[in-house]
Formats: sequence, C-alpha cells, structure tokens
Amino acid sequence: MVRLYLFAEGKTEETFADVLLKPHLAGRGVYLHGIIQVAHARKRGKVHRGGGRGYEPMRNDIRRFLAQEKSRDVYFTTMIDLYAIHAGFPSLVESDGLRNDPFARVEALEQAFAGDIGDPRFVPYIQLHEFEAVLFCDPGGFQLHYEKCDRQVERLRAIADAHESPELIDDGPQTAPSKRIIAEFPDYEAAKPVVGPEVAEQIGLETIRSKCPHFASWLSRLEGLAS
Repeated sequence: MVRLYLFAEGKTEETFADVLLKPHLAGRGVYLHGIIQVAHARKRGKVHRGGGRGYEPMRNDIRRFLAQEKSRDVYFTTMIDLYAIHAGFPSLVESDGLRNDPFARVEALEQAFAGDIGDPRFVPYIQLHEFEAVLFCDPGGFQLHYEKCDRQVERLRAIADAHESPELIDDGPQTAPSKRIIAEFPDYEAAKPVVGPEVAEQIGLETIRSKCPHFASWLSRLEGLAS
C-alpha cells in the first residue's frame, strides 16, 4: 500500500484534494494519508498553516515530515500556485527568463524544488498559474451556484477559448484566473473554498486532465506511485 501526503496551498486546494483526488487515487492503490496546508511560520514550537508567502517555513515543514516518515512506500507532494509564488523559492529569479514558456518555467521551478528538498519520495507540483485555472475547463460549472449567469459564464468561456489551455491564462494581478472569476462573480472571493472545489467536481477530473497538460502529468505521476 502506498501512502501519500499532500501539502496544499490553502483550504480550496485541501478540499479539492479530499473530494476529487483522494477517491480517484485510492482506486489505483495510492492512499492520500494526509492533506496538510503548507506552513507559513513556526513560533515557539507551533507550526502555523495556510496563507503566507515565505518559502523557508514550507521547506522546513516538508523536510520534517520526510524525516519522520522514513518508509519507502510513503510519498509527498505539493499543490501550490505559481501565481504570487513564495518569496525565496529556489531558482525563482533564474526562471524569469522562461516567462514566455510557462510550461518550461514551472517545470524548472519544480526541478529546483525537488533538488532543494533532496528526497526521491518528494513529487513537487506547482499549479499553472493557480487552482482556478481548472475551473476554466468548463465555466458552465458556475451555473451550479449562480442563477441567471449566462452572460458571466460566456465571458469566462471566451477567456478559456482564447487560450490553448486554461493553464496558460496569465498570472497578472488583475488577470489571473481567480481575478477574472471574481470580476464576474464578486462573492467568489469569500466563497472559493466551497464553490471552487464543487465547480471542479462538476467538471470532473477527466475533463481537467484533458485540458490541463501540466496537471495531467502530475496526476499520472501520482497514479503510478503504486507500481
């Protein structure tokens, strides 16, 4: 039996992993043993989780888990955003030269992350450019929560159609996927830990992986851990 720990950016990703990834991976012999929000500080021996943009507390926390769980059948992964990525992230400055190729940039950052953690059981994943990109796989899912929103959904669909993949929707402070959704549905900002995973569940993992190649590559790696 393979066990997997997932370090999530926040509550939205935590719920997504619990609702969609956990049952999916269990069917392939990979059991999501722990879904943990990333650490942003450690004070007086207590780890504070969720939010925060410092890299060092997250790195040190992951390393502590790796040291405590020494079994070869225990793996560790992350689900953090490229958008507003943690300050001090390894190779972050160097990766700026790859901004014209987001897939190459995120892969370079993941390789640097893996090298810094230094354990073959660690499978880093950085989302292009944030969780909300997956919701652009089918913006019609928002109709599950919002009434009379055809125009808003069509505007979001037009954004999705303008990009080869939802993962290529950029990371500008006003144009990142979440910002575009909030522009159409202002209350999404407060409700996203609930609404985001429910819309993603409505869309389904197979649709998400078919439209988001970087996500698909990560999911395939996780599925293959049991073999």
